[in-house]
Amino acid sequence: MVRRTKEEALETRAQIIEVAEKAFYKRGVARTTLADIAELAGVTRGAIYWHFSNKADLVQALLDRLHETHDHLARASESEDELDPLGCMRKLLLQVFSELVLDARTRRINEILHHKCEFTDDMCDIRQQRQSAIVECHEGIVRALTNAVRRGQLPSDLEIEQAAIALFAYVDGLIGRWLLLPDSFDLLGDAEKWVDTGLDMLRLSPSLRK
Repeated sequence: MVRRTKEEALETRAQIIEVAEKAFYKRGVARTTLADIAELAGVTRGAIYWHFSNKADLVQALLDRLHETHDHLARASESEDELDPLGCMRKLLLQVFSELVLDARTRRINEILHHKCEFTDDMCDIRQQRQSAIVECHEGIVRALTNAVRRGQLPSDLEIEQAAIALFAYVDGLIGRWLLLPDSFDLLGDAEKWVDTGLDMLRLSPSLRK
């Protein structure tokens, strides 16, 4: 009985996340309340608050879904024991672009995060959550680039902090642009070129040297 109750709770949580994703995508995060999500999911507001304290928690749950399939490559590129950290990063970025184009859920979540997550006054929790996520991502990129320098895959005088910011901005900008204008360039077909352009920037740009 206890096991079944736990399974039901997990099912309810998954259902809430699924409904929230579609509601945020349709209405935007700021215009969607937890009461709206409860009604759409067919659960009580108490059930919502049992699993999520606020909308920021729900947005984080969506973000966690994006990371699920990428975690092993991210961890590999950040590991000091990895012999090919830059190769792992390349595979990770190719996977990110591929899933963005081919997987409808991944595309919806990215569009929510990029274009439907308004930082109004009553959305300060989500703003702080997004800031923390970006800082965490930056720290991961720094670890991966540090490993790539250590393995001789990137220049020894690479300005790593600056390079991490530049790479994040490049990838994030590509994703945001494609989501708004998906027919303006072939993100999937030219994925290797887009990824290698970013990595070439790290290898070759004199502005990224100490």
